[in-house]
Amino acid sequence: MQLCVDLALHQLAGMDQPPPDTMGETFERLAQAGELDPALALALKKAVGFRNLAVHSYAAIDWAIVHAIAIAIATGHLDDFARFARTLTN
Repeated sequence: MQLCVDLALHQLAGMDQPPPDTMGETFERLAQAGELDPALALALKKAVGFRNLAVHSYAAIDWAIVHAIAIAIATGHLDDFARFARTLTN
C-alpha cells in the first residue's frame, strides 16, 4: 500500500499539484484530476485506512478481522493494485 501512495504522490508532483494532507487524499486528488477512476480511488483510500489501523493500532487489532480482510483482498480486490499500476503507465 505504501508503494501505491508513493507512486500516487509522484504522479501528483508531476502534475504540479500541492501535496495532500493525508495518504487517502492522494487518491482522491488523482480522481479529481481525472487521472484515476473514482471507484478505484475509493478502494485504495479504504486500503490506506486499513493500513493505518494496522500500523498504528496493532496492539488492539482483532486478528479475525485482519484475516477476513486479507481473504477479501485476495479473492476480490487484488486487481485494484494492478488497475492502479495500469493507470499510472497509461
